[in-house]
Amino acid sequence: MNEHTGKLRTKRCVVLRFLKFPPNQNKTSEEILHHLQNIVDFGKHVMKQFFGENYVHHGEIIQLPLDFVRQLCLKIQPERPESRCDKDMDTLSGYAMCLPNLTRLQTYRFVEHRPILCIEIKPKCGFIPFSSHVSQEIKHKVCRYCMHQHLKVANGKWKRPSKYCPLDLFSGNKQRMHFALKSLLQEAQNNLKIFKNGELIYGCKDDQDCVSDWNELAHQLKPFFFPSNGLVSGPHCTRTIIKELIHVITMTLLSSTDACRAGDMKTVPISQGRSYCEASAFNKELVRNGKHKLESSGLPRGCLLYKALQAQMLDMLDIEGLYPLYSRVEQYLEEFPEERSTLQIDGPYNEAFYEKLLDLSTEDDGTVAFALTKVQQYRIAMTAKDCSIMIALSPCLQDECSEQRPVVLTSKSRFTFSVSVLDLDLKPYDSIPHQYKLDGKIVNYYLKNVQAKDDPVMSSLFKENEDCTLVLHKV
Repeated sequence: MNEHTGKLRTKRCVVLRFLKFPPNQNKTSEEILHHLQNIVDFGKHVMKQFFGENYVHHGEIIQLPLDFVRQLCLKIQPERPESRCDKDMDTLSGYAMCLPNLTRLQTYRFVEHRPILCIEIKPKCGFIPFSSHVSQEIKHKVCRYCMHQHLKVANGKWKRPSKYCPLDLFSGNKQRMHFALKSLLQEAQNNLKIFKNGELIYGCKDDQDCVSDWNELAHQLKPFFFPSNGLVSGPHCTRTIIKELIHVITMTLLSSTDACRAGDMKTVPISQGRSYCEASAFNKELVRNGKHKLESSGLPRGCLLYKALQAQMLDMLDIEGLYPLYSRVEQYLEEFPEERSTLQIDGPYNEAFYEKLLDLSTEDDGTVAFALTKVQQYRIAMTAKDCSIMIALSPCLQDECSEQRPVVLTSKSRFTFSVSVLDLDLKPYDSIPHQYKLDGKIVNYYLKNVQAKDDPVMSSLFKENEDCTLVLHKV
């Protein structure tokens, strides 16, 4: 590493990100640099406008000695999850992105020597489609995440469905948020990870290798939440610590520490869509207890969940309404392939690209321009639906906590914290046909295998079809 980079690493903890490609898909150094520049520009000029300056860390491009890159590749290869080894790390260009390590506190460097707790949450899509283009009524009642769970279990990706429902987390109602976070802790899948001083202590390294022992987690967290050591061990201790953790995560998610240009962007009002999911375990519990009213307090406008939801709701047409528009753009590009760069499908992701996203009209005038705007908005929405939120917490003493620093309190501790958002690479334009097919698979599987079993009439119809039973009645 050069002297400048060496100095950088002594001042703050950084992450190096390298591009990965399928074997035999060689890219030139210029192509790799262009790809990385697009990622940086998209974070800086587009996503930072939606989420705010303090939440988005777009990083910078650096060039490293090739010998160092090759040694690094050999060192980390055994640590890579098996499911990720279908692609090779770029070791030929020397280009990489230098980013802050978000498992460390981003706000105040003077506390970096203290213990740091970091929670990574992938909240997924927080609303139910409100588009009139939706062909199956079930999509207006059950959220995509809850439906997809059943297909993932059937395909062997997960052993059991999670009780987590994104609509509970995005509701702003603390009771529902607590239930959602507890469900994530019970079945983390790839939606929740917990790090202690940068080391993973809870969650899944890959699709199957999961660490999910609550007692062990409570043991690791106890010094953070009950530093006086006065709490007895046992189930009560574990429950109490998990409850404190859930409270802290909720309060940091609802906090507002940044302003952004798109925070006041007028999207479709959240009230237009259903505020709860019929498949949510929280909702089912209410119905069992004879209550049918699910409270949705609403999110504070400045909090990160609100901003994520606003960006997600750029998917105004649903994939069913979007796909014909994608086909219109594709048809145009077949006739005029040289126009692909003019339409900014592959960048550059600059101020002009962002400005076009602000056109929220849904009246189709039949033009390619309208279709392209909706396609680009959908790509932004899909990116926001798949982002991750990092919450870094560091214990602080009462005399260190001033009004200028965000602080969250628990019964026995106080923490300074920072909240960041990552996984903000723009979803590929070419992935839209896959999204369309996947949507159909998820809905059809749910209708046939889940809803049909919940509905006695439908269940008997499906059973008759499967058994090929023919019943004859006298006429």
